[in-house]
Formats: sequence, C-alpha cells, structure tokens
Amino acid sequence: MDAAALPWPILFGLIGVALAFDFLNGMNDAANSIATIVSTRVLRPQYAVAWAAFFNFIAFLVFGLNVAETIGRGIVDVNVIDARVIFGALAGAIVWQIITQRLGIPSSSSHALIGGLVGGGIAKAGTGVIVWSGLGKTAAAIFLSPGLGCVLALLLMLCVSWAFLRYTPYGVDNIFRRVQFISASAYALGHGGNDAQKTMGIIAVLLFSQGDLGTKFYVPLWVVLACQFAMAAGTLGGGWRIVRTMGSRITRLTPMQGVCAETAGSVMLFAATHLGIPVSTTHTITGSIIGVGAAKKVSAVRWSVAREIVIAWIVTIPAAAVLAAFFYWVIGLFR
Repeated sequence: MDAAALPWPILFGLIGVALAFDFLNGMNDAANSIATIVSTRVLRPQYAVAWAAFFNFIAFLVFGLNVAETIGRGIVDVNVIDARVIFGALAGAIVWQIITQRLGIPSSSSHALIGGLVGGGIAKAGTGVIVWSGLGKTAAAIFLSPGLGCVLALLLMLCVSWAFLRYTPYGVDNIFRRVQFISASAYALGHGGNDAQKTMGIIAVLLFSQGDLGTKFYVPLWVVLACQFAMAAGTLGGGWRIVRTMGSRITRLTPMQGVCAETAGSVMLFAATHLGIPVSTTHTITGSIIGVGAAKKVSAVRWSVAREIVIAWIVTIPAAAVLAAFFYWVIGLFR
C-alpha cells in the first residue's frame, strides 16, 4: 500500500472513513455540548442537538486552524505518515469510540484519534517517530483541562451564588434559564472549533503524504467545510446514553450550575484552541460539572461515576494505540 501510488478510490475511501470518525465524534460529544441544557430542562433534547449542531458548524468562522496543525504534524513525524498509518489510526479510534459509546462511557474522541496516530506511527517505524513536544502537551491537557475546568466552575459557582444571594430560587432559575442559551452556544462553538480540527489535520496530512498539497502543509477550505458539516451532522445524531451520564448521573444540575459549568468549559476550550492544543471536550465539561457539584457539597458528586470516567480517560490513548497497531498490521496482509 504505497502512499505515492495510492489509487484515487482508496484515497477517497480513507477520507470517507475520516469523515465517518468526525460524524461519530459529533455523535459521541453531542453530550458535551447539550448535557447541561437538557438536564436542566431549558431545552428539549431534539431542539438542543439542533442548537448545538448549528454552533458546531459555524466554529470555523471564529477560530484559526492551530489544532489541525498540531494533529497534522505535531504528534507523529509527518514524513512517516502514509495511508496505512492513517487507516490504522482511524480504525483504532472508531472501534474504541464504538466500544465506549455502547457502554455509555464518555471517553475522549480526541485522545482516541491521537492514540490511533501514535499506534499506527509506532507500528510502522518505532517510537522515534513520535513528536514528544506535541504529544506531551496533549497528554498534560488530559489532567489540566478537567482540573482547571473544575476549579474555574467551582469559583464561578461561589461568585454567582454570592451575587444572587438575595434572589429567590425561582427568580434565579428564571434568569439563568435564559443565560444558559448563551453559555451552551459558547460551549458548542468551542467544541466545534477544537474537535472538528482534529479530523481536518488527519485528512490534510493524508493529502500531504500523497503530494496533493505540494511542499507546504496546509488545510484546504473544502476539508474545513466537510469536517465541520460531518461533526454537525453527528451532533444531530445524538448520543442519548452519554447525555444521561453527563447530565444527571454525575450530579443533578440547576440552570445556574449549568451556566457555570458551560462557561468554565468554554473558557478552557477557547484557550486551548487558540494555543493549538487538542483537548478533550468530554474531559473539560466533566471537570466543570464536577466543580459545580462540589461547590454545592462534595457529596453531591457521584464519585463512583466520575471514577469510571477518569479510568476511561487514562485507558483511551493506549487502547486506541493498540487497536491502531493491530489494524495497521491487518491492512499489511493485503499488500
């Protein structure tokens, strides 16, 4: 399966697989964008997913393509990536996403893809192909994004609770039901800005490996639009079991808590996207939800559920890497 002589049907097929991953990413991460606004009953699920899908799609108008650059050439040496590595990465990530979605576990699509890239790259040329600076900052974000999101959400809860101390519970709910439209929109925008770029990077580096981008790596506009559309379509597809985990099994949310969680998550996503760090929207919103729950009281958080999610986070990169290496080996049997 020589990348230099890759037939167009196979190239189109791989791009289709990448867009399928983006669709599954949107479906899996729909929970991240809408869990709070659904659990607080501000919007019905069918309206919430349409709302989130719209802001997922328009994200390319707001953000640059720093995350796509990181994925394309900041995780594995761009010179060793070929169609076989890309296939292994996508297949490993998709299979892991299907497994976790079946189990109702909100794992990270982002880290499944990164693990897939690492596994495919190592299977081809060993550990020397890893760009440790890019992988290092991505791995650090596994812990920093939920941790900082948790702290920021907790602080927001304390500040907002103090500011609205003289209001009745009904009055507070009434105000924050309206405000939550803004915070949910911001989070969906951040989700589309960070997550869709990961697949953009994969497709762009595949095209680069084929010589279709010339000598300079960049992301074509049609790739940007296709990835944003696939993610928006996936968000419309839902992912209701994960919505239930994120929106109610970790902690019960009020509209005020929902606003604080989404605002904290949005700040983290906007900052990470600006810095070109491919973070997990799942990690970010989970940490924020835990933060608002803990601000009420520590026992309000169902720590057993949170522990299951954290284990899934830690396992995702190595699990996806092993699956990717397996698929890299399997495709080699047909050469």
